[in-house]
Amino acid sequence: MTTILVTGANGQLGNQLKQLSANYPQFDFKFTDLPELDITAEHAINQVLTELKPQWLINCAAYTAVDKAEVESDLAHKINVEGASLLARLSDEHRIRMVHISTDYVFDGTASQPYKEDHPKNPSGVYSQTKSLGEDLVLANNPRSIIFRTSWLYSAFGQNFVKTVIRHSTEKGYMQIVADQVGTPTWAADLVTMIMKAIEIDLQPGIYHYSNEGVCSWYDFAMAIVELQGIKAIIEPITTNDFGAVASRPFYSVLDKALVKRNTGLKIPYWRDSLKECLKQLNEQG
Repeated sequence: MTTILVTGANGQLGNQLKQLSANYPQFDFKFTDLPELDITAEHAINQVLTELKPQWLINCAAYTAVDKAEVESDLAHKINVEGASLLARLSDEHRIRMVHISTDYVFDGTASQPYKEDHPKNPSGVYSQTKSLGEDLVLANNPRSIIFRTSWLYSAFGQNFVKTVIRHSTEKGYMQIVADQVGTPTWAADLVTMIMKAIEIDLQPGIYHYSNEGVCSWYDFAMAIVELQGIKAIIEPITTNDFGAVASRPFYSVLDKALVKRNTGLKIPYWRDSLKECLKQLNEQG
């Protein structure tokens, strides 16, 4: 049986993998996170790889606090660069294929059409820069790696935009949401489906873009959340300048998914349809 080691298993994507792992009985999943496995500790990684002997490693561990990274740059670098690089090097030494998750933030957001995988990167801010450098080192240290760049990830787990909008709009009845940043929400369950498809077909190494289909602004996304959830709230559109975030965000984050669709044959769900499914799951969980 093929063994898959998952790092960062307590995060959004890791928890989604746990939930959906039962759908893949042909694989033996091993879920790890702190304190069992520190991805920046070489000895600990080597020990786990030697004991478990996985054929695949899915790295879900990441520092994702975009604004906080500006003041915790050392920690962001340690996890997103050093940790990712170390996992790649050691997995390569153990002859393990690696799946690594990256972000639309490696681009500067000035494009006017969906970003293809080979579009020049131009990250702005600590988070974006560490994720970009992490990509480079993963591919350099384990050339058999697969990198999925994704955007606006959400799920029924952890803290994310969907849960924040539900909580604040319910409690306060009013929110201000940025309307001049455009991209595509991605339900973690759909990303898991793509990752597992890649493993099942032994997808060729390289960088692939994955998000749900369609395009919207953060304001559109928030409006859809309150509408589908039946929340009576006022959502006011504001500009990025009005919001005043610490770290800059790309204004345009739409990813071209033609390559991954062509190489996997998977049909990618429309973002609003996936949002409905996620909200259904959230409501069932209470």
